Amino acid sequence: MNKDARRQYMETLRTAYLRGSKKEKGKILDEYCKNTGQERKYVIKKFRYKVSVKRIDKKRKPRRERYDGRVRAALTRMWKIFDFPCGARLASILKAETERMRKLGELHCSDETAGKLTTMVASTIDLKLAHEKEVLRQKRRYKKAHTPLLCSKVPTKTSADLDRQTPGTVQIDFVEHCGQSASGEYVNSLSIADMFSGWWEGDGVMGKGQERALAAIDAARQRSPFPWREMHPDNGGNIMNYHIYAYAMKKGIIFSRSRPYKKNDNCFVEQKNSTHVRQVVGYHRYESEDERCIISDLYQNELRQYKNFFQPVMKLVRKERIAGKIKKKYDTPKTPYQRLMESTAVSEKKKDELKKTYESLNPAALKKAIDAKLGCLSRAYQKKNGSSLVDTSRNINKKFVPSIVSFSYRSTSPISVS
Repeated sequence: MNKDARRQYMETLRTAYLRGSKKEKGKILDEYCKNTGQERKYVIKKFRYKVSVKRIDKKRKPRRERYDGRVRAALTRMWKIFDFPCGARLASILKAETERMRKLGELHCSDETAGKLTTMVASTIDLKLAHEKEVLRQKRRYKKAHTPLLCSKVPTKTSADLDRQTPGTVQIDFVEHCGQSASGEYVNSLSIADMFSGWWEGDGVMGKGQERALAAIDAARQRSPFPWREMHPDNGGNIMNYHIYAYAMKKGIIFSRSRPYKKNDNCFVEQKNSTHVRQVVGYHRYESEDERCIISDLYQNELRQYKNFFQPVMKLVRKERIAGKIKKKYDTPKTPYQRLMESTAVSEKKKDELKKTYESLNPAALKKAIDAKLGCLSRAYQKKNGSSLVDTSRNINKKFVPSIVSFSYRSTSPISVS
């Protein structure tokens, strides 16, 4: 049989092959392969090549659904009662708690439905709850945002909208020292950074109370060598509240806020949180008054002077994209003290005070005092937990064991703002 004959023979059988059942297709293939001598797999592909005949199958009866709407309703009820567990966990719960929930009157279903619930496997449970999970997901996604009345009064600004050319525009943030658990009351580090000079002020505050936060912010404003013109916090409740808003309005300070979940709006103070707070006191949980006093005394004295007078700050001048890469240009590194001395917005009287302070400081002595107080903080942490001595900072030499130094704790007491 030549090539044309085989092709004509296949065309006569193609319609019957495509419309036939599996058994009929097998008979046609047996007959064709026997008469032509061709390989079976090759023939199957040739039969399917350029299919133009629609297969006519008998309409298949739909499978009877075992878990109907009543079962899904009872399953959803149990899923919500036990706090939305996954299918594997809910399967064990259904076997143990279905009858108990019926006796308590929390689940109303027939014996047949209850029996089906106890036999469901994890994959079936996840399949039947897929629609309910999607409904809850959409509700969370499109839930109307709760905007307090204060947020409508305080304008939202990005970092680019703030004034960087004049000292007095400060970004405010609180750093939590809660360790691995956010429960209970613990110490929070107040961090304030000036956008023009990089001048930093800090304090240790116990808890997230609004009055304590206001007291620490007012004390930091009085320590600053320049008047505050604008306060720019994030949306934390310990800063974004009517106490601090009324304080800013009374002192004639512009009050703005960053966008929720946008850390770049507070990029200046976020950078200080890393270099001035986390790299110094670490990530441990501080919750005692002794620890708060040590942290507060360290921030208000040695660390503040060491960072502001002897640590240069580089300011970004411009950035441009070159062949897919961003090239950044920075100015000459200068300390916050040097930038304030060059500014015309700072009074000559305040410059004289800063100069006298600068000439009276010894950076080596400040560094030793910082390490000594961090050693005291380590011992306070050890005493509280009853553990071995731990370094509170990654910057401290592990071989350094500080001696006990005596210094006065300066605890911040609540103030009354008039």
